Amino acid sequence: MMENMQYAEELLREFLIFRGFTNTLQTFETELSTDIGRSFQVDKILDLIFSVYIPKYQADKLISLLNFFKQCFSSSSEVLLISTLSKLEVSILRYYIVHALQSGRQDKVVEFLGANGNYLLQKREDWMPWFAIPYIKNPNLDPQFYVYFSKEWFDALLLSFRNFLSEIFNGTRIPALLKISTEKNAVKHLKNDIKQLNHKLSQLQALLETKEAEIFRLRNMSPAAQDSSMLQDTSSISDLSSENSSKDNGGNPRIKDFSEANATVPSHLGERILGPNNVDSSGSSSVPQESKCELGSCSLSQPPFGNDEARDDLQISQAASRRDMLREEEFPEIKVDFQETFLGHTSPISRCRFSASGINVASASMDGTVRIWTYDSSTPTSRNATIYCGAEIMSLDWECRSDRLLLIGTADGGIKAWNVDAKRVVCDLSTTTEFPSVLDLKCSPVEPIFVSAAASRRHGSNKLDKVGFASLTVWNMKTWKAMTVLPLGEDPPAITSLCFNHNGKILAASAIDGMIHMFDMSAGLQITGWPAHDSAVSSVLFGPDETSIFSLGCDGKIFEWSLQNQGQVLWSRDCSRFCYPESLKICRHEIALDANGRRLLVTSGSVRSPIYQVQGHMSGLRTLPHTAAITSVDWHPTLPIFITGSADHSVRVTSIL
Repeated sequence: MMENMQYAEELLREFLIFRGFTNTLQTFETELSTDIGRSFQVDKILDLIFSVYIPKYQADKLISLLNFFKQCFSSSSEVLLISTLSKLEVSILRYYIVHALQSGRQDKVVEFLGANGNYLLQKREDWMPWFAIPYIKNPNLDPQFYVYFSKEWFDALLLSFRNFLSEIFNGTRIPALLKISTEKNAVKHLKNDIKQLNHKLSQLQALLETKEAEIFRLRNMSPAAQDSSMLQDTSSISDLSSENSSKDNGGNPRIKDFSEANATVPSHLGERILGPNNVDSSGSSSVPQESKCELGSCSLSQPPFGNDEARDDLQISQAASRRDMLREEEFPEIKVDFQETFLGHTSPISRCRFSASGINVASASMDGTVRIWTYDSSTPTSRNATIYCGAEIMSLDWECRSDRLLLIGTADGGIKAWNVDAKRVVCDLSTTTEFPSVLDLKCSPVEPIFVSAAASRRHGSNKLDKVGFASLTVWNMKTWKAMTVLPLGEDPPAITSLCFNHNGKILAASAIDGMIHMFDMSAGLQITGWPAHDSAVSSVLFGPDETSIFSLGCDGKIFEWSLQNQGQVLWSRDCSRFCYPESLKICRHEIALDANGRRLLVTSGSVRSPIYQVQGHMSGLRTLPHTAAITSVDWHPTLPIFITGSADHSVRVTSIL
C-alpha cells in the first residue's frame, strides 16, 4: 500500500509540473512533509467545509465539493449512498443559510438563494419556504426553522457527515489515482515474473532441443554403427571403471549408473506434452478475452478440414523439425526480453499483422476466423473481437492513417473492411468471379485507397501452384468502389505480394513467374519491371531508405535490389536450408523488415524463423521454435518486437534484447 501511495504522489507531482501549477506543487510538498498517516483525514475535509467555505461564504466552492462527492458514486448498487449524501447536502446548505443569518449577513442569504434557487428547487420542493427566511424578523423563533438554529442539530449534522466520509473513504472505496498506481505496480511485478519464466522456458527449450538432437542422431545411425557407438561407450566406461577399481579395490556406483543410462534411450524423450486447449504442461499461456462479433454479411459456417489435410500438416511439421536439427546449429538463438503466446485459434495460422500503432494484433486462421487482440495486459481490450468469414483468410492489412480499419481478403473473392471501434463490417466487397483468390491487400500510407491482388484458380500441389492469372484493382476507401485496374499485360501471372513506398506514389508487386513490377500510382501505369528470381517471388518489401527493394523467392533466396541501378543486387542470402518446399501446401513464405531496417525476419515453413542482419557482418539469429511450421511473420512498427504465426494454431509475440 505504501508503495502504491508513493507512486500516486509521483503521478500527481508530474501532472502539476506539466501544467505549471508551481504554487500548488509547493503547497503539496509542504503538506506531504507534515503528513504522517498517509490515509484519508476526515477532519481536514470537515474543516474545509465548516471553517472555510461556510464562514467565508464561498457557496460555489461548497456546492462544487458536494457535487464531486456525488460523482464518486455512479453504479446502481450505490443508490443508498447517493440518497444519504443528498440528504446531508441539503442539511449542509441549510446550515450555510443559518450561519449567515446568525452572523447578520442577510445579504449573503439573498445572494445564495438568487444564484442557486433553480438548483435547490430541482432537488427538493421543501426548499420553497426558505426563500422567505431572509425577510422573517426572528427566524430562530419561527416553528418551521427554529430547530436549525439549535446547537444539537449542528452537532448531529457534523457527526453524521463525519461518519459518512469515514465509512466511505476508509472502507472499500479507493481513489482512482491510487487504483492506477496499484494496477501499474501489479503489471510491473507480473512482467518481471513473466520475464523470469520466459528465461527459464528458454533454458528448458534449449535442453529439450539438445536431447531431441541426440535422439535423432541415434535413431538415424545404422544398427551396426549404434552397436559400435554403444560398444565404444561401454569400453571406455569399463576402462575407467577398471582404473578406479585398481585404485579403490571397488566399483564406482556413479559410473555404473552412467553406463546403464546410456544403454537405453526412452522413445518418448523430448516430446512436448500438451494439456487442455493445447497449453503446454511446462507452463501456462494467457489467452486474452475477446468479444465475439457476428458479421451480418459473413457466413458463420467454418469449412471442415479432412483427415488428409491434417495429416499433411503434421507430416510437414515433423519433417520441418527434423530439418531444423540438421541445419540450424550455427545460428545463435535470440535473447528474449518477454514473450506472449495467443492460443485462441483452432486451425493453422494463415496471416498475422500488427496494427499501425502496434497496440493491436490481427491474426487469421485457415478456418476463416480472424481474431483481434492485445498482447500487453496494460492495454485496453475494447477492440478485441472474433470475426467469422466463412472462407480461408489469405490476406490482412491495417489502414495505417487512422488505425481503425482492418482489411480482410478471403479465398472466395471477399474483401471485408472491419471497423475495430464500431466492431462491425463497414463494407463487404467482392472481386470478379474470374479472380476469386485475394492473395494480398495493401493500404496507401497517404491516400484513402487500397490495392487488391486477386488471382484466378487452377489445379496445383501447393498454394502458389493453385493460382493462375492476376488482377490488380485500386479501391476508393471513401466510396468503397473500384477506381481502376492496373495494367499487367495479357494473361499476367498471379501477383503474390504488394508494397507501397512511404508516400504511396510507387507500388511494388511480385509475381509467380519471378518478376517484380513497379507502378506509378498517380498515372496508374507500370513504370518498370525485371526478372528477380528463377522461381515464384512470394514476398516483396521496400528497403529502409527506399533506394532498394527486398524479395524472397520460393527457393529460399533473398535479394536486395537497387532501384537506382536496375538489376543490381546489393545484398543477398540463401535461406534454402531453412526452407521446406512441402510447407507451401499450407502457407506462402514471407519476409518482414524491422522499424530500423536492419533485421529481416523470414518465414519459410520451418518451426523456426531466421533473422538476418541486413546491415553488419553477423550471419543471423534464429527464433525460439514453435511446435509446427511458422506460417506468418511481422515486425512491430516502432519497437524490437516481432510476431510469428504457426501451423500449431498459436501466435507468439516476442520482444528481443
